[in-house]
Amino acid sequence: MCESHINDAIRKAFPVKKVASSYKKGMTVILSENPLEDRVLERTIGQTGYQVLSVRTEVYEKKGLFGR
Repeated sequence: MCESHINDAIRKAFPVKKVASSYKKGMTVILSENPLEDRVLERTIGQTGYQVLSVRTEVYEKKGLFGR
């Protein structure tokens, strides 16, 4: 249930395409067309009782079904 609380909070705070969290991995992956403000993200997750330890941003490259 922890994952769904974080995911729901992120979806409410940001217009994201996809969000997935894993308690076991201690990680949340967010796909968004626009950059997210780190402070707002930290505050949003903090309100769920968890904290952001680090943020990494990278360009998402969609891989096709028949990738090379």
